[in-house]
Amino acid sequence: MTLYFEDLEIGQYAEFGKTITDADVLMFAAVSGDTNPMHLNAEYAEATPFKSRIAHGMLTASFVSTILGTRLPGEGTIFLSNSCKFKAPVRIGDTVNTRCTVTTLDPVKKRVTLKTECRVKDTVVLEGESLVIAPSRG
Repeated sequence: MTLYFEDLEIGQYAEFGKTITDADVLMFAAVSGDTNPMHLNAEYAEATPFKSRIAHGMLTASFVSTILGTRLPGEGTIFLSNSCKFKAPVRIGDTVNTRCTVTTLDPVKKRVTLKTECRVKDTVVLEGESLVIAPSRG
């Protein structure tokens, strides 16, 4: 699905939900090379303030990319920048609900700024902002 720049409005949003599995964490570690034992070793993680393994923060942040590249704006979107603050841990078994909301539109450059937020239930686990170039009809 693609929404063209001309279809976008301030306040428009898209959402994506994903339950984090052990396999997700293991595959992300393999692909990214981030083998921090906080994510992979239960015994190690039990001795940390989190008391259990947690998912990679960038795995959570990747759900923003999922929305931008497949839903809002969608196919053909060019990701320019992203900022994010990690607010709380995501654990295996948690369902992460991500929302990206259009906050500004630059019609000259076809750029879109979006507020990004990931939640587990009522807890914000990530918040930030993304800047993209949206596909255009013109």
